[in-house]
Amino acid sequence: MLEVVPRNARIRIAELEAQVAARDARIAELENEVKALTRRVAELESRLRRNSTNSSKPPSSDPPGVRRTPRKPTGRRPGGQPGHEFHKRELLPPEQVNRFIDVPAPERCARCDEKLEGGQQQVFRHQLVEIPPLTALVTELRCHALECGHCGTLNKALLTPEAAGHVFGERLSAMVGLLVGKYRLSKRLVRDALSDLLGVKLSLGAIRDREQEMSEALSAPVAQAEEYVRDQDATNLDETGWYEGKGEGGHRRAWLWVAATALVAVFRITSSRGSEVAKALLGTDFAGFLTTDRWSAYNWYDTALRQLCWSHLTRDFQGFIDRGGEGARIGQELMAERNRMFKWWHRVRDGTLARDAFERRMKEVEQKVGRLLHEAEVCAEEKTAGIAKQILRLEEAMWTFVHVEGLEPTNNFAERLIRPCVMYRKTSFGTQSPEGSRFVERILTAVTTLGLQRRNVLAYLTDLLFAHRRGLPLPSLLPFATSTQASLPV
Repeated sequence: MLEVVPRNARIRIAELEAQVAARDARIAELENEVKALTRRVAELESRLRRNSTNSSKPPSSDPPGVRRTPRKPTGRRPGGQPGHEFHKRELLPPEQVNRFIDVPAPERCARCDEKLEGGQQQVFRHQLVEIPPLTALVTELRCHALECGHCGTLNKALLTPEAAGHVFGERLSAMVGLLVGKYRLSKRLVRDALSDLLGVKLSLGAIRDREQEMSEALSAPVAQAEEYVRDQDATNLDETGWYEGKGEGGHRRAWLWVAATALVAVFRITSSRGSEVAKALLGTDFAGFLTTDRWSAYNWYDTALRQLCWSHLTRDFQGFIDRGGEGARIGQELMAERNRMFKWWHRVRDGTLARDAFERRMKEVEQKVGRLLHEAEVCAEEKTAGIAKQILRLEEAMWTFVHVEGLEPTNNFAERLIRPCVMYRKTSFGTQSPEGSRFVERILTAVTTLGLQRRNVLAYLTDLLFAHRRGLPLPSLLPFATSTQASLPV
């Protein structure tokens, strides 16, 4: 016989079941919230642990206490080692000496105090280097005028073409470009430096005008340098943050890019960090080897022609270790393979290991690194697994340098060239206008390229302005280029 449950009891049971269902829903909601907060805390802790060893942050941003992997002590004392090549300042040849002063030999011997006579004479050279007081060379053009006796018109002599429209000479204007582009001085510091060193007074507006004239003069040589980069067999590409002008709430974000070859480097400032900038720098016909980091803007290029930067991969592997868990063990093994690879690579560069032997040894390293990355993709915690998956998409590009002679395993070359630009940005807060950006990218292209070719920057910029003002052929930034422009008079 079925037991009849009283109506009040059924109502109470229904109320309790509703309460339990509501609490279950609330518990599930809180569990999801805890999971989200746990992930958020893990992400924030990961950010706090980020430094130059496990991310793209520069070493200058590291807080005190960051420990880098110590180098094994060699046991040698600091300084020059026995057998090293001795370097000293060489004396200038006599034809480059401006003045000679003869210091006569002593009359008596410093040892026995006997009078010196009849002995063999020698001359020991000692050169004292000094610069004369610097002063600007001021030329005044006095344009005479005559009044016509018939109509009263005042007939004034015309300025020479090279003087018309210019107040400052080529060398002084080139020095402005040098102080900005190579020594990264602000307009105010350029003004002060010229005043302190040369006694020349320039306003900030005059310095800006010199920059714009230099930018116009550099336009064609920089365009020629861009074409040169697109024709090379190997190029390094990198980018860094920049500011251009001001928007709501502060400086407007921009990016400074560099495309670098062994002897020519081209810079470009743009508001985008996307692939269209990389395509514009390299050109549609570029078919050389491209060394970059893993930034997605480069993924349009053929992976078989790319080389990933192993400095960035090293930081990724260190990130595996710092995040802990199963990924830490995998990261340790990856770092061991990385160390083995670099040890052999340094021997290849030094000539103590043949390239074919290096390629044979690297097969085992390539296989083990691939296996470890696949293991991290499956077994490691979420962020480590995600990075491993991203690296595996470009796995082929990790090893291009092994099979292509002359290719480096890192993008350090481009990063070294872009580092002065980072320091420039920190002191100048970027540029204020597109015109200012054009000057900066062109002067950085000229200064960096001339430095790679060991050419004198001031001499080149002076010759450039001399030719630009007279409509003569402009000196080229390309290596081994011949120039037919007239020489600047001393």
